[in-house]
Amino acid sequence: MKNYRSIYCLGILLYLLCTSCHDFFKESSQDEIKPSSVEDLRGVMYKEAYPYQLATGTFLMLLTDEVQCNGLSNDTYATVHQNGTPVFTFNPMMFDGIEVFPTDVNSWKTYYEKIKGCNVVIDYVSEISGTEEEKNALVGQALFLRSFYYLKLATIYCQPYNAPGIDVNTTLGVPLILTMELTDDFPRRVSLKALYEQIEKDLLTAATLLEENYTPDNVWRVGNVAAYTLLSRLYLYMGRDEDMDNVIKYADLAIAQGPDLTRLALLDGSGKSVYNSDVSSEVIWIYGVNSFSGGGAFFTTNVTWGYDVPWEVSSDLLRLYDATNDLRYKMYYGTPFGCTYGTKVAYNTSNGSDHGIRIAEAYLNRAEAFIRRSLATGNDGDRVLALNDLNVLRETRYMTGSYVDEQITDANELLEFCLMERRLELSLEEGFRWFDIKRLGLSVTHVYIDTEGVEREYILESNSPLYALPIPYDAIERNYRLEQNPR
Repeated sequence: MKNYRSIYCLGILLYLLCTSCHDFFKESSQDEIKPSSVEDLRGVMYKEAYPYQLATGTFLMLLTDEVQCNGLSNDTYATVHQNGTPVFTFNPMMFDGIEVFPTDVNSWKTYYEKIKGCNVVIDYVSEISGTEEEKNALVGQALFLRSFYYLKLATIYCQPYNAPGIDVNTTLGVPLILTMELTDDFPRRVSLKALYEQIEKDLLTAATLLEENYTPDNVWRVGNVAAYTLLSRLYLYMGRDEDMDNVIKYADLAIAQGPDLTRLALLDGSGKSVYNSDVSSEVIWIYGVNSFSGGGAFFTTNVTWGYDVPWEVSSDLLRLYDATNDLRYKMYYGTPFGCTYGTKVAYNTSNGSDHGIRIAEAYLNRAEAFIRRSLATGNDGDRVLALNDLNVLRETRYMTGSYVDEQITDANELLEFCLMERRLELSLEEGFRWFDIKRLGLSVTHVYIDTEGVEREYILESNSPLYALPIPYDAIERNYRLEQNPR
C-alpha cells in the first residue's frame, strides 16, 4: 500500500511550489508520492478537495439580521469583539491592512486552495489505474466540490445575478481556474455570466457522473442528490423567470431520490438537532465544524459567567418563531450559558457540524419557484403546490398534533410567507440569509456597541456596492490584474 501521508503532504506542497503538479508527478522518482491508482487519488481528494474541518464563512452571519452586538462586557472577549467589528459595521475596508486574517474571514484563500485540490483530481484521473466507474466517481465528486466552492465565492464576492441594473455580461465574477497547470499569467476576473455558466456546467456533469457511477456510503461524501439540491439552489440564485422550471426540476429529483424530512418531535428532549446525522434523516451532506462551539474568530462559547459575549443570535430573529409549538425555537438555538447560540448540531457536539446540505432546502427552493412561476404565468396550480410544500415542511417542525395547515390564497402574500419560512428554517446556516438579503435587495440595520459601551447605528443600504464584499487585501496584492470591487 502506498504511503498516503507522503502523498498528502509532499504532493500538495510540490503542487503549490512547482510550475506544474502534473510534471512533478511524472518526473518524481519517489514512487511513494506518485498517485498511480484510484485509491491513491481518492486519498488526495479526501484531503485536498473535500472541506472536512473547514469553518470559513461564519463571518457572513455578522452581515445579516441574524446576529446582534452586545458590546465588550469583559476583556476576555476583546479579540472576538475586535474581529467582528469591521464586518458588523459594514466597513468597506473590512479586509484591508491586516497581515493575518482570522481563518473565517479569508474565504477567498480557503476556497481557491480547495479548488486547486479539485483540479488535481480532475486533471490527473486519466493517468491512474482503475475502472471507468471508479474514475467517473472521482471526477463527479471533484466537479461537484469545485462548483460548490465557486458558488460560494460568487455569493460572497459578486453582485447577485438578477439584481436591478446588473448586466451579467459585464459585471465581474471571480477568476476561473480550471486546471492544475500553473502558468506565469495572473488570472483576471471573468464575467458573472461566465462564472455561473461554468458552475452550471460542472454541476450538470457532476450530477450525471454521480448518478451513474457513485453512491455515497456516508453523509460526509457527496452524491447525485447533493448535486440536484445544489442545482436547485444555483437556478434559484440566478433568479430569472426562465430559471424557475429548473429549480423545480432539480428539487423534484432531490426530493424523490433523497432522504425524508426529520420530524423534530422525535428528537425533542434528546439534546440533538437537525444536523445530527445519526438521528436526523434529512442530512444529505455534512462538512466542517460547529459554527459556534467549534472555534472560530467571531463566536465563542468560552463564556465568562455573568458577562455577555460580543455577538449572539438576534432577539429579533427569535421573536419570529412560535415559541410554544415550533420546535425550531428551542432546537435550533440554545442558551447553555445565558447567551443564545445556534444549535442545529446540538451544543457541545465535537464531531459534528452545522454546515452542509439538507433536504429541507429543496422543499423551500421548490416552493419559492412554484410561487414565482405562478406570479409570472397566472397558474394558480403552482400556488397550491407551493403551499403544500411549505405545509409539509412546517408540519415536521411543530409539536405533534399542534400544526394547522396554512391557507394562503394570494400568491404575493404566499411569497412573503415562503421567504419568511426560509429565514426560520435556514437561519445561521451556509450564508443563506446573506445571499437572500442580496438577491431580494434588502437593507440591514445594525446597532453596534463599542468597547466603551457607546451605541451607534450602521446601515447597509438596499443594493449596496458592499453586496459584493471586498476581495481580501492579500489577494489583490499578489495579483495586479485582480480588480477590486467598488465600495
